[in-house]
Amino acid sequence: MRTTKTVVAGVTVLIMATSAFAQLKKSDVEKLNEAATVLTEIRNAPDNGIPDSIWNKARCVVVIPDLKKAGFIVGAEHGSGVMSCKHANTWGPPVFMELSKGSAGLQAGIQSVDLVLVVMNQDGVDKLLRNKVTLGADASVAAGPVGRAASAATDAQLSAEMLSYSRAKGLFAGIDLSGGSLNPDTSKNERAYGANASARDIALGTTPVKMSAEAQAFTNALGRQTRGTSGVK
Repeated sequence: MRTTKTVVAGVTVLIMATSAFAQLKKSDVEKLNEAATVLTEIRNAPDNGIPDSIWNKARCVVVIPDLKKAGFIVGAEHGSGVMSCKHANTWGPPVFMELSKGSAGLQAGIQSVDLVLVVMNQDGVDKLLRNKVTLGADASVAAGPVGRAASAATDAQLSAEMLSYSRAKGLFAGIDLSGGSLNPDTSKNERAYGANASARDIALGTTPVKMSAEAQAFTNALGRQTRGTSGVK
C-alpha cells in the first residue's frame, strides 16, 4: 500500500510540473534562449572571455540579457534573466531573476548591456538566495578579470562574493551595480515550477522539479566547455 501511495504521489508531482510548463509565456522562453546565447558568447569571447580559473570555481551564475537604461534626468536600469547553481558537477534548474537599479550605472551613451554575475563562494550563494539582495551593500561585487588565460586578480576580485562581466553592442563595457536590487521573479518561477517551490529550494535542489527543454538548453550552455579548451573543437 505504501509503495502504491508513493507511486501515485510521484505521478501527481510529475503532472503538476508538466502542467506548469504549459503556462510559460513566449517571453519566458525567449528569456531562457537569450540567456543561453549571451552566456555562450561572453564565455567564448576570444580575448575578454571569463577565465576558466574563475568559471571552474563558480557556485552560481546569473545571466541578465539586455539590461536596459531608461528615464529622463533621473536614470534607472531594469532587467530580467535567470540564475542557476552548481551541485557537484551538475547545474541545477534555472530560477528567473529581476535586477533593478535606481540611478544611472551604465556608461554614458550606453542604453543596454548583457550582464553575467558569477557567484564565487557560499556566502554569496546564501545572500543571493534571499528574497532580495542589494548589490554592493548586502553582497560585494567586483568587475571580473577577463581572458581565459588570465591568472592575476586584484584583492577586490579575490575577496568579492560576485564577479560581474558585461558587454554592450558586442564590446565589453563597464557598469556600476552598487545599490542594484536582485531578487527572484516570483510570477515567472510559479509559471515554470508551480507555486509550491521557492526560488531557494529550486536553486539548491532541495525541492525536485522538472525542467522544460528551454531550461535544459540554458543549463547545457552552463556546462558546455569553452572553445580552446582541451578536447573541444
